[in-house]
Amino acid sequence: MTELTGPYTYSSALGDNQCLAGTYRVDLEAWKISWSDGMFQVHGYQRGEVVPTMDLLFSHKHPEDRPRCEEIVAQVSRSGGYYCMYHRIIDAQGRTRRVLTSGDAILQDGKVTALEGVMIDLTSTLQRETEQTARDAVKGATSTRAVIDQARGILMGQLKMGAENAFQMLVSTSSHRNVKLVVVAAELVQLANSEEAGEFLESAVKAIAMQGRGVPVPGSRAG
Repeated sequence: MTELTGPYTYSSALGDNQCLAGTYRVDLEAWKISWSDGMFQVHGYQRGEVVPTMDLLFSHKHPEDRPRCEEIVAQVSRSGGYYCMYHRIIDAQGRTRRVLTSGDAILQDGKVTALEGVMIDLTSTLQRETEQTARDAVKGATSTRAVIDQARGILMGQLKMGAENAFQMLVSTSSHRNVKLVVVAAELVQLANSEEAGEFLESAVKAIAMQGRGVPVPGSRAG
């Protein structure tokens, strides 16, 4: 039998580094399984260390995911069709990997004779994306704090008040207008930094001061 080749893969999170992946074929009539080198590697083996079988395959499924994976494989083995499963496996070294398995049940004369497909290890991709999301969140939070601090400084300078009182005025205005605190702060900072809009800064500061003290501002409404 011709040895299976690995699939071409690409992950936006990994860039030029390929995802670990492998291809497989299950001959349902002989119950013989063929794995590419990548399939052995995903499961923590080197070719020649084990003989791939259905029992071996399912023994590596995470206990919580195994029943559903077995149900899907049994279903397509009876009726045919495409299948796709995102699940966890535990490799030979005890490491949990998150993989995507997809494939096609091959029909001949109305009978399913084989399953062919690919397994892609998404562990590194998910880890990179999670790390990037965390970095973006930290960056966003830092940026938000910087804008609020700038707006607080503007109020402190314009109204000759302390940092806490200035912050509470921003919070009160945010609540009164039913908009996020950072939006109120950004608007104030934009007015302060704009030559064209600078003349409106004093009016904006007065409005925030009045809303912060609970005084209705002419022409404004809550919400």
